[in-house]
Amino acid sequence: MQVQSIWFQSDIIDPGNWATDIAGGSKFGYTLLTAILLSNLMAILLQSLCVRLGVATGQDLAQACRDYFSQRVSFCLWVLCEIAIAACDLAELLGSAIALQLLFGIPLICGVCITALDVLVLLFLQRKGFRSTEALVIMLVATVGFCFITEIIFSHPDMGGIIFGYLPKGEILQNPEMLYIAIGILGATVMPHNLYLHSSIVQTRDWQLTSQKRWEAIKFGRFDSTFALSLALFINSAILIISAATFHFSGNQNIAEIQDAYKLLSPLLGVSAASAIFGIALLASGQSSTLTATLAGQIVMEGFLQFRFPSWLRRLITRLLAIIPALITIIIFGERSTSSLIVLSQVILSLQLPFAVIPLVVFTSDRRLMGEFVNPLWLKFLAWGITIIIVGLNVWLLLQITLDYLGFNL
Repeated sequence: MQVQSIWFQSDIIDPGNWATDIAGGSKFGYTLLTAILLSNLMAILLQSLCVRLGVATGQDLAQACRDYFSQRVSFCLWVLCEIAIAACDLAELLGSAIALQLLFGIPLICGVCITALDVLVLLFLQRKGFRSTEALVIMLVATVGFCFITEIIFSHPDMGGIIFGYLPKGEILQNPEMLYIAIGILGATVMPHNLYLHSSIVQTRDWQLTSQKRWEAIKFGRFDSTFALSLALFINSAILIISAATFHFSGNQNIAEIQDAYKLLSPLLGVSAASAIFGIALLASGQSSTLTATLAGQIVMEGFLQFRFPSWLRRLITRLLAIIPALITIIIFGERSTSSLIVLSQVILSLQLPFAVIPLVVFTSDRRLMGEFVNPLWLKFLAWGITIIIVGLNVWLLLQITLDYLGFNL
């Protein structure tokens, strides 16, 4: 059961996490570990609500929105979710292209175009069946995990600093640059389309339609997602810890680009294989998250619109939509702008979060819809508290950006 959740959650360790964690670690040391921890805790709770919704109603979040909201509202929610999927795919595309450039010397523009060919890989895996897809993604995620265990050993981080880094700090809200990266970490971890995906895949379980069996399904589904998110917490923390230990405390505090991190890892750590391991993990991360993003797109489109593309066509359309802004950015601003674009894509994910989280909390708190599986009072308070925090952080970030643009300082 854990295996299935690991591969469906593999986009939580996609290149978007890399860009935000590397930037956060190099600029602010271990400080933003608290953002990673809190984001994972939020994701655990929200995905447990997805499990409740899927088991109690037999519907995923997209289907519930279609049935209980007006056609206009449902259409708007679908468009917003598609924007989130495109933003996520942009990060995966750029991450894979950067990995190809670092490992094989392929020009970044060519690498971006090559990533469109992952549609052929998807077609091949479809013919081999679900188990082949699952095995490939598990292997890729395991590769990422092994690579970062190795890198942590090489970097010799300060354990005391790490523990202190997980404690909440008010300075994150006061420093606009720190808040921007923290919001990116939130978007990269929770991901709005992941909520739609998880509320659907929980229904692939084979349970009897009795109260007891449904509670068991909720229990096991919650365990699966918590296990997978704990793995994501480790890997995302490892990226930031390595960045902080290697760059921040060696005076290289302006390492915002993944390419710079790759080039400096081996010299700073004194281990010749460190950069190569980093590049392999990045490539594995981009490819593993690609497959889950495709499935999320299918579920969202079918749930909201009751319309289904062949998965290879859906993948091709999404990837082409991501290629356009990537190529424009590289051509106009150069290759040095890619990581900034990846971080921006994760901030966009965070800005889309309330439009998935609010319906999820509303549905799972409605006794008429959920019956005995409705959120208990304590869970309602916790869920709405997290919702308020997510909305508040996004509004605060937008307010800071607006005032900064107008020349005012908070």
